[in-house]
Amino acid sequence: MITVRRDADIHDTEGGWFRARWHFSFDQYRDPENDSFGAMRVFNDDRLIPGAVWPLHPHRDVEGLTYVVEGLFGHRDNVGGPFGPLPAGSVQRMTLGSGALHSELNASSTEPMRFIQIWILPDTADLPPGVEQRVFTTEDRANRLLEVIGPGTGDRVRVHQDASVHVARLETGTEVSHAIGPGRGVYAYLIEGSAAFGGEQLATGDGAKVTDEAALPIRAAETSELILVDVPMRFEPVGVWSRLG
Repeated sequence: MITVRRDADIHDTEGGWFRARWHFSFDQYRDPENDSFGAMRVFNDDRLIPGAVWPLHPHRDVEGLTYVVEGLFGHRDNVGGPFGPLPAGSVQRMTLGSGALHSELNASSTEPMRFIQIWILPDTADLPPGVEQRVFTTEDRANRLLEVIGPGTGDRVRVHQDASVHVARLETGTEVSHAIGPGRGVYAYLIEGSAAFGGEQLATGDGAKVTDEAALPIRAAETSELILVDVPMRFEPVGVWSRLG
C-alpha cells in the first residue's frame, strides 16, 4: 500500500531565521495520523538563513541522522564530535544515547542552508554519544539509489538499528527499484522534481508511506532528487521510549 502525502498537507512552520516542514509529530506539533513510522520518529525538512544557529539542545536514546540538501551544514556538540562544515550530499549520524547536547548551524554567512533530519530509535539503550559523517557527491547518487546510512559496517555511515537511508538523483526516464523486506516499511520523499512511486505520481515536496509491498519502483518524469528511509515497522522500544505509554 502506498499512501501519498502531498506537499500542501505537510506541516509548515517558520521562525524568522528558520523554516521547517515537519512530516511527523514534533515539538508542539501533534499529528495523530503521522506520529511516527515504524522505528522512525522524526522526519524534518529544515532551512536556515545565512549564519543562523539552532541553539544547543539535549536528546537521549536517538540516532539523529542528517542529509545535507544544499549549502554548508555546521555542527556543534558537547562530546567532541567533528565540526567541519559538510557540503550538499553529505550525511551525519549523531548517537544521542546516554544523553548529549548538539546544535545545527548554517556554516555560511551569505548562502542559505537546507538539511533533512531524521530520528531513528536505536536498538540499544544508553549508547555512548558519538558522531560519524561522510561526504557523498552528486555523481555517487546519479541514476541509482545510494545507501548512505545503514546497519553494520561498509561504505556508509552506521546507524544502531536495522534501518537504512538511500538517496538518488535521477535523470528523466530513469527507473530504479527498492526491495522491501517482510515487516518493513519505506518513507520516500521527493525533494525536487516529478516521479512515479509505484502507481502514484509525486511532485516536489510530496512524500509517500509504503507498507505491505515487495518493492517500490521509482521512475523519474523529469530530473529528480529523492530520499528514502527503510525501517522495521515492529521493533522493541528501548531506553526513554520504552517508558512511554
